[in-house]
Amino acid sequence: MRVLWVCNLILPAIAEQLGLEASNKEGWVAGLADQILKDQKQSGIELGIAFPAPSHLLPKDETFFEREFTIGDGKVTGFGFRENVDAPQIYDPSLEAEMNGILRSFQPQVIHCFGTEYPHTLAICKVCESKERLLITLQGLCTEIAKAYEADLPKNVVNRKTFRDWIKKDGILDQKEKFRLRGNSEREAVGLAANIGGRTPWDQQHAMEWNPAANYFVLQETLRRTFYEGDRWERESCEKYSIFLSQGDYPLKGLHYMLLALPKVLEKYPDAKVKVAGNSLVSYRTLKEKLKISSYGKYLRELMEREKIADRVTFLGKLSSEEMKKTYLQSGLFVCPSAVENSPNSLGEAMLLGMPCVVADVGGIPGIFTDGVDGISYRGFSVKEHSDDAGAMSGAEAAAAAAVAQNLANAILDMWSDPVRESEYCESARAHALRNYDGETNYRQLLAVYARIAEGGSEGKENGE
Repeated sequence: MRVLWVCNLILPAIAEQLGLEASNKEGWVAGLADQILKDQKQSGIELGIAFPAPSHLLPKDETFFEREFTIGDGKVTGFGFRENVDAPQIYDPSLEAEMNGILRSFQPQVIHCFGTEYPHTLAICKVCESKERLLITLQGLCTEIAKAYEADLPKNVVNRKTFRDWIKKDGILDQKEKFRLRGNSEREAVGLAANIGGRTPWDQQHAMEWNPAANYFVLQETLRRTFYEGDRWERESCEKYSIFLSQGDYPLKGLHYMLLALPKVLEKYPDAKVKVAGNSLVSYRTLKEKLKISSYGKYLRELMEREKIADRVTFLGKLSSEEMKKTYLQSGLFVCPSAVENSPNSLGEAMLLGMPCVVADVGGIPGIFTDGVDGISYRGFSVKEHSDDAGAMSGAEAAAAAAVAQNLANAILDMWSDPVRESEYCESARAHALRNYDGETNYRQLLAVYARIAEGGSEGKENGE
């Protein structure tokens, strides 16, 4: 069976062979490739992987290159194509010729697109003559991200632009518009594919709204290997009253909610602190940092100064998977304060490690996390309650943000109030994650879907029971 993956990133093993810096994002895709290649004799899969490549690696006047790469125990056919990865909101029709050439060269029986919101996904969906061969797996839903992007920020913060925002044309409203445009491409691509893979009832609902005729498959991801191995979280070994956020680099991730909630937590736990993975958005010491700060970063600085909590917040920089695991284990609590998520892998990783989790009940999270069993969820951002009028006063947004922050603070305080119940949450979360992210089960499920697509099966609307 010939299976072509269409990815938005270069797998680390391929990047290394091309002399490029490897990305640690979406490590589960690399792990899945390893698994397929180890099982190649049994599965019979011949794997091709298409990905956007830097222009200097592409032959002059050629739309893509084709090379053989070694990954783990096997070999794959790699296709590097031209795409402006810095502007995924812009659809480039020339991608259609590239995708057509790759399809003609590899002749796949199954075409698996990872993610819906990239121009190459729409391009290959357009040129593929047999839509029954197409499988798109949903990740974040850009259509819904655009609706929640402002995340109860004050209107003056949303509307203003710093020097960096003007130069890059990348203010908050610009960012929101980019997601809206990507959402348009996302819905069109989903509407063309005969097969959709997802992870939550929330993404299934949207997929079926966009394409009622498609087959929907429950296809859970397998997380990074290091989170299945070695140490688990222990209260005695962690830094008490430390809160870990896996990222906070744009409004949707809700770091501002955490900063608004922190003073309320500090009233009872004065040693509480927040650690955030990723580069600092608030650095403002040098001229370069002052020129690079965004409106959102400036707002986070304003919050920390107003609430006098700057010494309670630490940005940890870019972390490897091993460093991330170490940070989870050293932290007293994992918090996901996002305005919307589908199935965040960071939450899955925290659950696998058996650590206490507090999460916003938004998007697809209720489909992978059971409130009162796996931990505590709280009422987060609501699209229905959010004003989208750019001329509106800030009062409504301030009140909404304060309400969400109060809900978050209450959830944290509730978690820390009962160590026995916290331990029960941790055990339940780990057991749930081990079922949800079981590598062998998820792998066999994917192979079954590939086989069904290759054989032309189309009965039923949903699997995964």
